[in-house]
Amino acid sequence: MCLYCGYWNEFEAGGVQHWAPGCGQLVVAGGTAGEDEGGSVGPVLVGIQRPERRLAERARIVLACAGGAPNVRVAADLKVTADTVRKWRARFAAHRLEGLVDVPRPGRRKAELVLSEAERAQLTRWSRRAKTAQFLALRARIVLRCAEGGTNKQVAAELGVHEQSVNRWRARFVKHRLDGLTDEPRPGRPPSILLDQVEDVVIATLESTPGRDTHWSRASMAARTGLSKSTIGRIWKRFDLKPHLQDAFKLSTDPQFVAKVVDVVGLYHHPPEKAVVLCVDEKAQIQALDRSQPVLPMMPGMPERRTHDYLRHGITSLFAAFNIADGTVIGELHRRHRAIEFKKFLVTIDKAVPVGLDVHLVCDNYATHNTPEIKAWLGKHPRFHVHFTPTGSSWINQVERWFGILTDKLIRRGVHTSVKALENDISAWIDSWNENPRPFTWTKTAHEILHSLAGYLAKITPPATEKQGQT
Repeated sequence: MCLYCGYWNEFEAGGVQHWAPGCGQLVVAGGTAGEDEGGSVGPVLVGIQRPERRLAERARIVLACAGGAPNVRVAADLKVTADTVRKWRARFAAHRLEGLVDVPRPGRRKAELVLSEAERAQLTRWSRRAKTAQFLALRARIVLRCAEGGTNKQVAAELGVHEQSVNRWRARFVKHRLDGLTDEPRPGRPPSILLDQVEDVVIATLESTPGRDTHWSRASMAARTGLSKSTIGRIWKRFDLKPHLQDAFKLSTDPQFVAKVVDVVGLYHHPPEKAVVLCVDEKAQIQALDRSQPVLPMMPGMPERRTHDYLRHGITSLFAAFNIADGTVIGELHRRHRAIEFKKFLVTIDKAVPVGLDVHLVCDNYATHNTPEIKAWLGKHPRFHVHFTPTGSSWINQVERWFGILTDKLIRRGVHTSVKALENDISAWIDSWNENPRPFTWTKTAHEILHSLAGYLAKITPPATEKQGQT
């Protein structure tokens, strides 16, 4: 009987509560306010308080409502919204205990994903790929995780992908199994340029020339193959072919090439203690040039302009020694470039380097460096040690890089009306450099240089030449 309105209704078999029409209260059979005679909570509701968090929360809502508390108070006590209390109160009143269980959501049910032993082994191998085909490894991990029982949302969160991606590859695997994880042929028009045509363009570019011309252009190659100029350009770009460019090189023929590279590069990486390493060379015949007309200054939208012709006012030579440790430069200018001037420069170096330090000179085997007079001077100064670079290998001398900076910053665009003005500008530029010197960092080891050169020679050497060399 309802404790609030006196309404009596027969209880359902096995039930513990009933809804009193017109009363709006929940009552418990055999007790009041949701308790039985022993003061304990109704046995059925207690029984459904399983570890499932949501089901336990709904049971607590029903028990609190059966105790007579209004919806707002129940919501405040259990820290839920009043709408939630109202929803589960009504569901229990209408459907009893079955109303507290989640109803399957409407929509298409996911097909069950079950793996065979062979499929699981193959997916595991794909998922463990470290570098290649990472798209396939990710798809394999998605399927494996779904097969373990994870929902699409859980798998997406764990693998850092979108939920739609999980849904797509789960469905693809269920329908096509392992074949469904590979990429399908892309829709669209088939390629109009066949592989044979691409191969023909590449081979013709590398192994032939267009008639009397020295190299191919897009127009000449298009006329030969019947393809468009833009297609030729795309093929060249794809294979990194640049017929219009040409670079310079020179392979050293020095029989002591390997030993000299090891010596000089080892000096860069491991300079001796209590010593100074200087890269020495000459920049000969620097011209003092003046333009036939004044240089037009740079303006917005217009670069600096100068005439193509010029007036020569003489030449000078710069002897320079680049300190690899701190980047400072010892420089000296002479009008002539002979062994006499080189000896004077050695005397300048001897005065500039503190006494007590050895001097290691890295220089090329130019004739002015090997005269009897120079050898005699070096014999009288035992603290000087000369390390010659291989023949035709000026790239290994760091002072050559410094000469490039000097040319870019001063000489190439400079205007000088006399040799004296040119020498003054060079001396001032060297003084400015030494105020904030910047040493170079040599990164390549001798082994890396020789290995790179060997690989390049293997590429450019024809097979027939290799066989002749072996015989």
